[in-house]
Amino acid sequence: MRVIVIGGTGHIGGHLIPMLVRDGADVVVIARGQSKVPDTDEWSRVGVERGSYGGGDSNTGWPELLKRVLRDGDTLIDILGADLAGTYEAAKARGVGHVIACGSVWMLGMPKRVPYNEISQTPFWGEGYATRWKVIQDVLRRSIAGEGPLFTAILPPNISGPGKIPLETMGGRDIAVHRALASGQAVLLPEGPDVLIGPCDAEDVAQPFCLAVRQPQRAAGEIFNVGSAYALTAGELVATYGQIYGVSIPIRRVPWKQFAEQVVPDAGSRYHFEAHMCPDISKLRDRLGCHPRHTPEQSLWRAVAWMRRRGLLG
Repeated sequence: MRVIVIGGTGHIGGHLIPMLVRDGADVVVIARGQSKVPDTDEWSRVGVERGSYGGGDSNTGWPELLKRVLRDGDTLIDILGADLAGTYEAAKARGVGHVIACGSVWMLGMPKRVPYNEISQTPFWGEGYATRWKVIQDVLRRSIAGEGPLFTAILPPNISGPGKIPLETMGGRDIAVHRALASGQAVLLPEGPDVLIGPCDAEDVAQPFCLAVRQPQRAAGEIFNVGSAYALTAGELVATYGQIYGVSIPIRRVPWKQFAEQVVPDAGSRYHFEAHMCPDISKLRDRLGCHPRHTPEQSLWRAVAWMRRRGLLG
């Protein structure tokens, strides 16, 4: 079993690649080279090809790189998805058997009911995710029609766990905000009902990719949500960080207009407090036997422990 992973040195890949190696896969990672390859036994058995979707000289050689790396019967996992349509064409030309793409539950838009399945309830406002969602649907239709390799898409929510600074109470991943939380500084949240926030451990995000590789026929032609077993309210997110940092973190409620204009003016960060992030993961469980191993709270604990080991909290 040969698996090619585009973008395998990032947060998801850092957990996925060792899983694939332990499964006995012959793994080749295509990465830009900006992230250091871990010095572990699993990674010592991984082939690494340097390449990028980006512009300039690196983009000029991208089609040739895919042509050289991809082989008949491979499984191709595209975590980055910057040019999924072109990658799918290259996979078809080289006889790849299965393409697995990574998206985001944000692509499904603002939910009207929760938990929400893999069908968009409202269009997503962000151009990038909206465009990528259309490409995923187009590629899925082609695959189902027999016009290319088997295709699967996996949509994670907010990714937490070791390897990356986790979501904080301003809707970003700012270490300064985490330091403020650790000192017990008050958090401003909007008045009204709390939004649901579902941090999902990177290990649990990686697991369905691995299961889809093992079970291509059961994964083919499907879009899967991945997530934790449940979500936290915004207030409970604050309380969880209080427990992790061993402090009491006060919450001050402000009118939504003030929150949107003064507290979190960035639209992407603010979206964490507008749209519930509570995906229905039952299809992933029923078809691929995927069960999250970590609760949202455990995922945050694991992420903060990683930050402490790295000395990020000062």
